[in-house]
Amino acid sequence: MSKPEVLIKAVTVQKLSYGQVARRYGVSKTLVHRLHHRWLEEGDAAFRPRSSAPHSNPNRVPGPLQARVLELRDQLTADGLDAGPDTIHTHLLGEGHRIGRTTVWRILTRAGKVTPQRQKRPKSSLLRFAADRPNQMWQSDFTHWTLSTGAGVEIIGWLDDHSRYLLHLSAHRRVSGRTVTDTFTAAADKHGYPASTLTDNGMVYTTRYAGTITGTGNPNAFETLLALYGIAQKNGLPYKPTTQGKIERLWQTLKKHLHAHPATTIEELQVVLDGFRDYYNTQRPHRSINRRTPAFAYELIPKASPTAPDDPNLWRVRYDRVDPGGKISLRYANRMMHLGIGRPHAGTDVIVLIHNTDATVIDADGTVLSEHEIDPERTYQPQTKNG
Repeated sequence: MSKPEVLIKAVTVQKLSYGQVARRYGVSKTLVHRLHHRWLEEGDAAFRPRSSAPHSNPNRVPGPLQARVLELRDQLTADGLDAGPDTIHTHLLGEGHRIGRTTVWRILTRAGKVTPQRQKRPKSSLLRFAADRPNQMWQSDFTHWTLSTGAGVEIIGWLDDHSRYLLHLSAHRRVSGRTVTDTFTAAADKHGYPASTLTDNGMVYTTRYAGTITGTGNPNAFETLLALYGIAQKNGLPYKPTTQGKIERLWQTLKKHLHAHPATTIEELQVVLDGFRDYYNTQRPHRSINRRTPAFAYELIPKASPTAPDDPNLWRVRYDRVDPGGKISLRYANRMMHLGIGRPHAGTDVIVLIHNTDATVIDADGTVLSEHEIDPERTYQPQTKNG
């Protein structure tokens, strides 16, 4: 017998007054009165316990805001972007809405938008390794992608290890050694040179394993460029891609987006990559940097920089094309210099071999076109010997 039934029977069967029932059972007289009148109106249905939940909740999320949560979920998913509670919560805060991340998760769960998963290892238990400052270390890698026409292309990226800021992202028919040096230099000219780099052991990054297992290859153009600026080069262990885990994780996020935005040409793909890079840097919150955007984290504290060697004794290779004025441009000791080759060689593809301050310019057949003794105090570098 339920409590309502006991109180009602005391009034209807025992003929006790409301006050007597209240004193006997330690309840309020008002409750006894309400239950008795409910019985008079509903009969035995009054014996069933009623929910104590309020008819309205002043803290309930308004319907339009709940609809906006679900709209953002569908929109981000359709665009091939992360659409979890954290990302949606960040977007809502940017729109001026006041709502908690847990509330967003509950709305998604009630709407059946969250797929239950088995219990995973807590992310807080993972050991994370990251550079202490922006530009302290850049990660780089390239990945393959297929255009909607079936043509294969390759995408190279440069990522700041500290902030996850995506410094560079571009598509190429094939990533070569020159692609690596050109993209690295383009990113460095815009963001400053890093103190170190971290890549795999691909030949476009290092020749340390060229020739034999122990490695007998001479430094390639990228290795020489890093040595020239005093940039430490770090390479992951062979067959251990987790060493470059940050940029490997980037490829997962990127390819999810590319599937939602198929491109027919490499030019169309580059437009998609530019849009993704802007969103990734300025709008997408990152779990590993306390839900801040990479752009915010990259500019928050001073950047690190390399320490140039006093006596580099370095070799460097550069590929270029002689301009209509008969010159090529060369960055040396953080200065842009112009080497005079001669107007008759305008349009010629050349290779510049540099050893300390000596520069030799040759064509594709190996013919020496000019030689120069670089003067760091001058912008224009005339020939010392004519080829």
